[in-house]
Amino acid sequence: MEFISDYGLFLAKVATFVVAAIILVAVILSASKHSDSDDDEGELKVRKLNDKYRNLKESIQAKLMSDDEYKAWNKQKKKEDKAKKKAAKNKGDDESEAKSRIYVIDFDGDIKASDTDTLRRSVTAVLSVADPKKDEVVVRLESGGGLVHAYGLASAQLDRIRSKGLSLTACVDKVAASGGYMMACVADKIIASPFAVIGSIGVVAQLPNFHRLLEKNNVDFEVLTAGEHKRTLTMFGENTEKGRQKFLEDLEDTHGLFKDYVSERRPNLDIQAVANGDIWFGKRALDVKLIDEIKTSDEYLIEACDRAEVVSVSFQQKRTLAEKIGIATSTALERSVWKVLSAFRNQKIQ
Repeated sequence: MEFISDYGLFLAKVATFVVAAIILVAVILSASKHSDSDDDEGELKVRKLNDKYRNLKESIQAKLMSDDEYKAWNKQKKKEDKAKKKAAKNKGDDESEAKSRIYVIDFDGDIKASDTDTLRRSVTAVLSVADPKKDEVVVRLESGGGLVHAYGLASAQLDRIRSKGLSLTACVDKVAASGGYMMACVADKIIASPFAVIGSIGVVAQLPNFHRLLEKNNVDFEVLTAGEHKRTLTMFGENTEKGRQKFLEDLEDTHGLFKDYVSERRPNLDIQAVANGDIWFGKRALDVKLIDEIKTSDEYLIEACDRAEVVSVSFQQKRTLAEKIGIATSTALERSVWKVLSAFRNQKIQ
């Protein structure tokens, strides 16, 4: 047993050394590659969702068939595909050219709306080819909100789509609250799943104050400003009632701008009834007209495949080798931690 323990410890040391060496080499190679290349803009990825859903359906059908049934079905399918191609060729492909397209863009927002840059690039790409007369844009939106200026810019990117005359649909499967709803309300139509979190039309700000702690330890902190309202509240200095009042006025002003923004884009909404910071789940949000329909994004897009060519558009930043290794390592570590926690929980339950 002592030999096994020592051998296991030796293997652990070797593995640690090897992993550290790989990471070091990856960082060096990545830095070298980055310095030699100016193309760090990333790449635009386009995927036809019609093919994705059709392949999924055909895969299931194939699994459920016997060998003879599959051969007959496959033969018939090839015959139909050949006939469609021949018909399209005889018509000069007019039918395919006239078919409308639905462009799908994803936005996964954090507190800083960090996905805004990729959203901007995706919107620019779509606007360069979309036809306002027949095409539509769908944004699959997930965000609990965050910084006002960050989500203001993200919303302005969606406003670009509306200003070009394109129909815009927002699909919310989990949450579109606060800044997330600011983005969603830009759309002509908002679709949400039954228990998606919607609303939170309000503004919040919070910060700690360490003035008493510093004062207790005889530490002075001075804030020097030029301009009466340059600094209203501070984390380390002594806050005044006048400063608090000014800060609250700024919050109220921001809230007013938020309400005006939503009201302009959803005029049928009773803004006074819903702009109190509350949230509503999907079905309740439909009752107060925060959304227009209850449906998941999957339902909407699968149905859309019957009437249009559905295309997913995403702009992805190129990751360095070091970043890829870091992501893989963190993912593996996270899975290991969850496995240990799950095993411990199951053991306690038993």
